[in-house]
Formats: sequence, structure tokens, C-alpha cells
Amino acid sequence: MGTSPSAAPLLPLGADEIHLWLAFDREINDPRLLAAYHDLLDEGERRQHQRFYFEKDRHQYLVTRALTRSVLSRYAPVAPCDWRFDKLEHGRPRIANPEPEAQSLVFNLTHSAGLIVLGITRGAALGIDTENVVEREPPLEISHRYFSPRETADLHALPRAAQPQRFFHYWTLKESYIKARSMGLALPLDQFSFSYADERSVAIGFDERLADTPDRWRFWLLRPGAEHLLAICATQRPTPQRLVLRRIVPLAQEIPLAAELLRKSYPG
Repeated sequence: MGTSPSAAPLLPLGADEIHLWLAFDREINDPRLLAAYHDLLDEGERRQHQRFYFEKDRHQYLVTRALTRSVLSRYAPVAPCDWRFDKLEHGRPRIANPEPEAQSLVFNLTHSAGLIVLGITRGAALGIDTENVVEREPPLEISHRYFSPRETADLHALPRAAQPQRFFHYWTLKESYIKARSMGLALPLDQFSFSYADERSVAIGFDERLADTPDRWRFWLLRPGAEHLLAICATQRPTPQRLVLRRIVPLAQEIPLAAELLRKSYPG
């Protein structure tokens, strides 16, 4: 049985924890819930909701905003409709509420066809990215536009049948790092590279022009379901970080979720 978030106490969130909330938005269609989600939006969000041309995009946006507002209220004494956000230089949203518990939270959002993920931690940079690897075709022919020369060479050295999986591995990992840095495409994609030393690990390397070091970051690559990949990047903490995953229908139900761990980085 799941629990109703509205009746639950505030959740503890240690400095060594990253909480990941997964909403499979195509499964959320109860008209009463959707009406409750709409009531949580502020005026700017309601205008943005109406700007989407396709119903599927309006629906995913509505669930995303309800997920963000309701789940953040699990960690700080702020009502879901009272959360306020502003943006960093490259457009990443951040919490504007002045409450200390709210200001200590770091969150990041990602979505793809059929899945929305909200990541939350305290006191660390965090970036997450998900891809639907069933519905999307990887643009292998132009992979050099997205990857470093090393990654491109490694990708095309694989058998053709194995290239789509590796493409999405690299893509989600690179996006998670970019989002953790909060710099968007201002970070040159060819100046950092991911590599696999064995079947379970992943490592990052940097061009000296990027002025970053591998021991600053931790990475995880998960498969939360048959259709999706999920990559997580966070600044390394003194103690090993732990991922906590929950599947959620905002304002209705949440249950623990187990995901297959494909790869992770190890402290240097």
C-alpha cells in the first residue's frame, strides 16, 4: 500500500542522501487529481500551461509542476501552492522562499516521454537526466556534435547493434553533469568525456580548459523501467551518498521503487 503525501510528516533528508521521485505521467488521468494539480499553479504557471500546443505537453507540464510543489512540501513547512521560484543565470530554477529549510534544498527536474523525475538533496550540486530509449531514435550519424572525440570513437568502435544503448548512456550522463554545473550548453560538450573501465563503473575526464577534476563528482546510471534511463550527477560528499527512489502519483500515492543500477562512479 502507498501512503498519501498530504497526511505524511516532513521527510528527513540527510546530507548523504539524494531522493528521486518518479511520476509516470501517462498513467495519471483522474480528472479530480488533475483539477487539484491545476489549483496549485501560480498565475505564471497557468499561462505557461496554456501555451503548449499539444495536450500531451500540457499534461506533462501540469504533472511536473504538481510533482515539484507537492514533493518540496515534504521537506519544508511551505504549502504546495506557496512555493516561489526564480532562475539562475542560465535558466535553472531555484527556490526563492526565505524559510531556512526551503533554502537548504537543492532540486533538479528532468522528463522524457512517459516519465518525470524530481531529484532533491541538501548542500550539494545536483543534475539528473532521463531518456525514453524505446520511443526515441538516437542520431548516431551526428554523434560527433554531442560527444568528445574519445566518446565518438568509442561509440563507433562498438557493433552497430550496441551503439544506440551507448549513445543514450553517454547522452544522459553528459546532460546530468551539465545540469549539475547549472551552465547549460555554455559548457563545451567536447571538453569532458565518459569512459567505462569495466562492466559496472563509469569515469569522467576533463580537458584542461574546463578546469574541473573527476574527484569532485559522483555519477549513477539507472534503469527505472524497461523504457527509460536515468543518470544522476552530484558533488561528492565526505560520506558515500545513498539514492532513495519513490514512485509517486502527486497528492495521491507514493511507494518505494527499485531501479536497476547499471553503472556508477567510485570515489577517487
